[in-house]
Amino acid sequence: MIRPAEAAGQPSGALRPGAVLAGYRLEERIGRGGMATVFRATDEHLGRQVALKVLAPGLTADSAFRRRFIQESRAAAAVEHPHIIPVYEAGEVSGMLFIAMRYVRGGDARSALHRDGPLPAARAWGIASQVARALDAAHDRGLVHRDVKPANMLLDSGSGRARAGPILADHVYLTDFGISKQAQAPGLGLTVTGQIIGTLQYAAPEQLDGRPVDGRTDLYSLACSVFELLAGTPPFRMSQGPALIYAQISAPPPPITQVRKDLTVAVDRVLAKAMAKSAADRYATCGGFAADLGRALRLVPGQIEAVGQGLMPPVASTRKAATPPKPARAAAGAGPAGAADTAQAADTAQAADADSATAPKAPAATGLATASAASATSATPATPGTPGAKPSMPPGGLMRPSGAEPPTRKREP
Repeated sequence: MIRPAEAAGQPSGALRPGAVLAGYRLEERIGRGGMATVFRATDEHLGRQVALKVLAPGLTADSAFRRRFIQESRAAAAVEHPHIIPVYEAGEVSGMLFIAMRYVRGGDARSALHRDGPLPAARAWGIASQVARALDAAHDRGLVHRDVKPANMLLDSGSGRARAGPILADHVYLTDFGISKQAQAPGLGLTVTGQIIGTLQYAAPEQLDGRPVDGRTDLYSLACSVFELLAGTPPFRMSQGPALIYAQISAPPPPITQVRKDLTVAVDRVLAKAMAKSAADRYATCGGFAADLGRALRLVPGQIEAVGQGLMPPVASTRKAATPPKPARAAAGAGPAGAADTAQAADTAQAADADSATAPKAPAATGLATASAASATSATPATPGTPGAKPSMPPGGLMRPSGAEPPTRKREP
């Protein structure tokens, strides 16, 4: 029940400290979002502090949602793991859905980003490793989180330091199992058959086009979260939902080495594999991704599994600039001079991809079209005189009609 003087069906945002909901006395509001309001509360029966999440009233109107919410909350509570937030109770009272969880004092990873900026590589990897272990444990029990993101990674400042491999890290709890799939949230959300399927900045392509999801879906979201922990922003930063959906489905992730100069291209390759558009091209488990990330960050020894990933454009050409072609007797596109022209066009395409990846509020896929156009210009020109042949460009850069002889110069006596 709710007391004092709280009417049944009262919006969760209207609850006040001092009220009692299902035996939990509300002490203070510590968070509020589109789907729920979170209070620090006291369990009147056991005297312990809890985090009490009260879902938005619009969600309770769907009886099927109420049943699924309680069922999945109980399923998550049954997974005992040191990095999954302990759930004490989930239920419905006076028309309001609630879930009581362990109260974690340190805030979440997103708050840490806002406060401190991009995290050091070792700390980001420590967080990701613990979340990966939690996800693999949930996947082994048939649970898919569907909304992995920094805001759902709680950092417990009261439990000391945990060890993630050789690195001392925050003790991390993953929270909010079973809520996101069925909940309608304002802003950047997508509804499919009336159900939200994740937060767009972290949603895998199969979530967005309604295909079946599995543990590799959470892996994609974890990789997007790792990108944000290291870079300070998610990989795709469009403000409009349609552009963001398009990027998640079609565009390769931008190289993180463009914004973190202390990282190597190996990190780009690992993130590209984890964020592959096809689930079959990703790592098999979240733990496999975390291990490869540790190797790419040079925090643990070994060769990365993602060597040779070709899923993203290079940050910039690592070759020496091609030598400008000398005036040649052969036509452009033939012999060494033509090869140099092709190499320069390829470098131009790579630079265009790199620029498009960081352009603000523009789909990262723009670079793909730019690269395709640049690749087309590097192709061998059509034979003069053939239908549709374009005017040829001699090595000196002067345009002449197709098939015309180059002008001759008089020799000075």
